[in-house]
Amino acid sequence: MTDTSPSADGAPRAPRRRFRVLRWVLAGLGGVVLLLVAGILIYSQVGVMGAEPDPLAEARANPGLTITEDGAGIVLSPAAGDTGRGLVFLPGAKVDALGYVATFADTVVDDGVTVVITRPWLNLAFFDPRPLSTFTDLAPDVRAWAVGGHSLGGVRACQLAGDADALVLFASYCANDLSASGLPVLSLSGSEDGLSTPQKIADAALQLPADAAFVEIPGASHASFGAYGPQPGDGTPTADPADVDRIIAEQLDVFLPAP
Repeated sequence: MTDTSPSADGAPRAPRRRFRVLRWVLAGLGGVVLLLVAGILIYSQVGVMGAEPDPLAEARANPGLTITEDGAGIVLSPAAGDTGRGLVFLPGAKVDALGYVATFADTVVDDGVTVVITRPWLNLAFFDPRPLSTFTDLAPDVRAWAVGGHSLGGVRACQLAGDADALVLFASYCANDLSASGLPVLSLSGSEDGLSTPQKIADAALQLPADAAFVEIPGASHASFGAYGPQPGDGTPTADPADVDRIIAEQLDVFLPAP
């Protein structure tokens, strides 16, 4: 006996065994896809680094800082002295967006810059397909936008940079080539960063325009660019967090394009 039976006109039918094998293969591929999706979902939700309560509470109590929370992001705007400049900021992988509010308080209050901290899908900015306009629309009065991000968020910011007036990397570097873009770029990094190390920053510099500005903050680690506590694999910071925030604000104030 065989797996083949004749059709009504006498022609042999395709072997049933071939279809069984095909079903097994498709079922196996479907199982692999489901496992991958489940793995990403679990990874994205486990070990999320939340904001340190004291710096966040201090920022919330600052009368010069207006905080508006939206499903797409957190808008930090100055209570007075708005300059029309803005920054869309993409968080690092598995870092709560609130963990960066304290970092940008000086930038917003002292320099009149509006900052939109995005809330990435699955806590992973690299897998968030939304365009830059999703976040700039949250602050329609801003007239000049830079895009930036921390760590993996910076990698995604590089991909969105074509729709912005400038790019700012926070302990990050680009995976795509922007060397011929003519885009103003500022790279802020830390001397004690154990993840986006100074060597990694240097190795990826050719992806940026030749006139990109590089500023290494002495004593800053990877987690120094937020207020969410220590991070596995990072170096040991020696700089005071308030000093790091102040340097970030000073560099952004000089760099961010005017309307």
